Amino acid sequence: MTRKMLSESEGYDLLRKYGVPVPAFESATSPRAAGEAAERIGFPVVMKIVSPQIVHKSDAGGVIVGVGSKDQATAAFTKIVDSAKEYNSEAEITGVLVEEQAAPGLELIIGGKTDPAFGKVLTFGMGGTLVELMKDVTLRILPITEEEIRCMVREINAYPLIAGYRGMKPRDEEGLVQAILAVTRFFEEEETVVEFDLNPLRLYEQGCLAVDARVIVDDNPPKMVVEDRVEIPLEYFNPRSVAVIGASSDSSKMGYAVLHNLLQFPGQIYPVNNKRGEVQGLKAYRSVKDIPAPVDMAVVTVPANFVPMVIEECGQKGIPIVVVITAGFKEMGETGKALEERIMAIAKGYGTRIIGPNCLGLIVPPRGLDTTYVHESPKPGNIAFISQSGAIINTVVDWSLAEDIGFSAVVSVGNQSDLNFLDYLNWVKRDPKTKGVILYIEEIKNGKAFMKVVEEVAREKPVVAIKSGSSTKGQAAASSHTGSLSGSYDVYMEAFRRSGVIPVHTLTGTFQVAEMCASPKGYPQGKRAIVITNAGGFAVLSSDYAERYGIELIDLPPAVIDELNEFLPEFWNKNNPIDLLGDATDKRFQKTFELLAKHDDLWDIAFVVGFPNLVLTSEQLANEVVRFSEQTDKMIVGTLLGGDSMQRGRKILRDRQIPSFDELDFTFRVMGRILWQRFR
Repeated sequence: MTRKMLSESEGYDLLRKYGVPVPAFESATSPRAAGEAAERIGFPVVMKIVSPQIVHKSDAGGVIVGVGSKDQATAAFTKIVDSAKEYNSEAEITGVLVEEQAAPGLELIIGGKTDPAFGKVLTFGMGGTLVELMKDVTLRILPITEEEIRCMVREINAYPLIAGYRGMKPRDEEGLVQAILAVTRFFEEEETVVEFDLNPLRLYEQGCLAVDARVIVDDNPPKMVVEDRVEIPLEYFNPRSVAVIGASSDSSKMGYAVLHNLLQFPGQIYPVNNKRGEVQGLKAYRSVKDIPAPVDMAVVTVPANFVPMVIEECGQKGIPIVVVITAGFKEMGETGKALEERIMAIAKGYGTRIIGPNCLGLIVPPRGLDTTYVHESPKPGNIAFISQSGAIINTVVDWSLAEDIGFSAVVSVGNQSDLNFLDYLNWVKRDPKTKGVILYIEEIKNGKAFMKVVEEVAREKPVVAIKSGSSTKGQAAASSHTGSLSGSYDVYMEAFRRSGVIPVHTLTGTFQVAEMCASPKGYPQGKRAIVITNAGGFAVLSSDYAERYGIELIDLPPAVIDELNEFLPEFWNKNNPIDLLGDATDKRFQKTFELLAKHDDLWDIAFVVGFPNLVLTSEQLANEVVRFSEQTDKMIVGTLLGGDSMQRGRKILRDRQIPSFDELDFTFRVMGRILWQRFR
């Protein structure tokens, strides 16, 4: 046996051992036995088909409720078995479960599954037959505390039905918490249990009862090991000399582009080409072993079948780290996988570390190091970008040049045969140039280890992530309620929440969040916000967006309104957002900002929204925002709406590292993502 579904009675037995409330039950294999079992349990009873192949019993006609006599139980047995055979003629039918009929109650679900990256995951929410339609659930990666369980109960939209809604008596919330805690112990301690559904768990004014249990076990469950990685010395990513193996003067070849981008590198560059004595104006060497000086880093662009020999020579030369851009390894199937394992065995023998293979390469802009073939090297900055997609890096680097965004590091992780996300995170955590980190993630292999490392990074520097694969298209049909409710993407979002990572859904949004959090003032100190604008329409929209994205616009105290009345026009709106009106000058903004800075104990974030007009230039407004920011330690966010006429103001804010946007919804959406992580 490897993986199988327990019978419901076996599942009940396991749950009962941990104190999970379950109904009285017996298994029957004949009509007569069913009648006798029903009589012993006491009427009414529920009868259910027992078959590993029939997951949704009601759909198969495999459930009959309200069985009120021995004769009815005998007849129900035959009817259930016949219906199940008609539903699935190949299903193995091992009997019928006879159990006490639970009283009606609020139907909930407690489920668990084993995620391939993050291990055991617990799901809780509204249950019953409409569970997938409602999708009112929350989840946690185990282990969790009792306090986390209490948070789960209160997170679902239907929590008012538990607490007591419109005159209804409250349900037994404490009993529910203790039942979930018992289920959690069951899932954690029963190592062979890899998936389960309790649907429904009926909750009453007093107590609760799990009236359906589906438990899947595996003799060889996946083992989740938190991997400890030895930190790579920082000097590995700050080489003084680089060799390009496969360097070329032919502009159509990868070796040409890589060497071309390295020409700006201030250290020593050594082209390696076994057919030419000179490449792109530099002396070339037939082998890396022929280079007469130490080499700190090598970049490999030769065809895959030559890479093992090249790694051997790099090892003999004593090169500590090699960037293998070449593709054609495990991503190409078993032959490529064997080739990749071969180069790793060679590298390990020499203690040589590998970036890639099948990667775009590594860029360290502050050092002038670019081992990639991007069209143009990015500018230096304070954001590290670590990506599982080379194409994404190419696009982002090109976009960053137009947007004047710089990087402290750009890493294409490739196949991660050696160095992986954990190593790069450990690097940028220690890198003094890096103030914020962006991750583009397709798949994490060791989720537990990732959570441990990224949490350490996020304590010191903001980490923002965009995770691909949120859609369900192309995924295999889920075999359980829990599987369909808590997909892999949802588990990643929970892992991010637990680890302090801020999830963002667009690339531009990712950089906006990272830049905002990496600004000198760091994260906002709370969710309380004020909006200052010179446009009534944008004031209204700001209120809408703030509510949509979970930002709390404060009510201005009467004393503050009185102070504002002293210098604002009589017909200002006397509210937050503060509308200074379309004829607002820089002096009106200045006085308002000075007053708000004096009362900055009332708010955590100030949004300043401006638009093009003849009364106030974008430069004037931006300069007032800069002075405002200097008067308070609270976060100031600028939104200068419009086209080219606002660019000068935006540049002033960017140069002073004040977060700035040019679209109002985007401003509040980005801040909402940050607040979701910080104050959820």
